[in-house]
Formats: sequence, C-alpha cells, structure tokens
Amino acid sequence: MLFTRTLPGATTAGGKQLAVSPEPDAGGNTAVRRDGTGAWVSRQVSEQRPLLGYERLHMPHPATCPARQAQLPLELPAGVIRLDVHRRSRRP
Repeated sequence: MLFTRTLPGATTAGGKQLAVSPEPDAGGNTAVRRDGTGAWVSRQVSEQRPLLGYERLHMPHPATCPARQAQLPLELPAGVIRLDVHRRSRRP
C-alpha cells in the first residue's frame, strides 16, 4: 500500500491522504506522481483532466482491499442496488 496526498480538484480542496495500490494498474482511476519534494501525490483522472506523461495510473486501495471485498455481500436485499453498477449505467 502506498499513501499519497491528494491534490486540489474541482470538488475537493486536496491535502488528504489516499491509500493506493503500490503497483501501477491500467484499470485504475488515480494518477500518482512524486512532487518536487519527493512526496507522493495523487489526483483523480477525468476527461477534463487526463493522465499526464509523468503520472502513472494506480487503483485506490479501498477498491482492491481483500478485507473490504470480504465484507460486501454477494446478494443484496430486494430494492437495494450496488452504487458502482448504478454509476456505470448512467455514463454515456
């Protein structure tokens, strides 16, 4: 696990810690790089803010954490949907 400091974005002030997977992952959504002081910094990649040449894509740790995955039930109660599925269905 690699801890990064988040950069300011469109909806956040930044400066919070975010745990990401230590190895780059093409399926990730977090751009990670070192700043001028050598600290790891990260930001979310979007169409408006694409990945830059000196950044690498990483997966946020909560998305791949085995302990967290074990907590998620396979079957949800009636009337409850998974937010990740709902969000994917809303994308154009």
